[in-house]
Amino acid sequence: MGKLVVMGAMCSCTQGTAPGSLVVAPSNKVAGCSVPAANIMDNIPMTNIMPFGTCNILTSAASGVPTPCVPATAAPWSPGASKTMIANQPALTDSSTCTCSVGGTVSISSAGQGTIDVS
Repeated sequence: MGKLVVMGAMCSCTQGTAPGSLVVAPSNKVAGCSVPAANIMDNIPMTNIMPFGTCNILTSAASGVPTPCVPATAAPWSPGASKTMIANQPALTDSSTCTCSVGGTVSISSAGQGTIDVS
């Protein structure tokens, strides 16, 4: 159980220096919510998941030269909602995380406006 994640949600990465936003396709509309809702497949870098400022791992690898974050999330968010579906996929909840192949873990820091509880 958790809050349904919608357009306008904010994310953070354990290796990023700034928050990033989650972009959800306008077609993902659900009853009771005025903005599009996300599902576990909304994990595409630079389409759904925006950069998190500077990447600490890449900066360390570059001998301290600040290196911009470019999200590298290949797998879906996990876990999704157990019962609620959005566009034939489990809904994304505020307890879901997504792994960046660079080494960070992306999580939802704010589910966005108009959120509702889902299971």
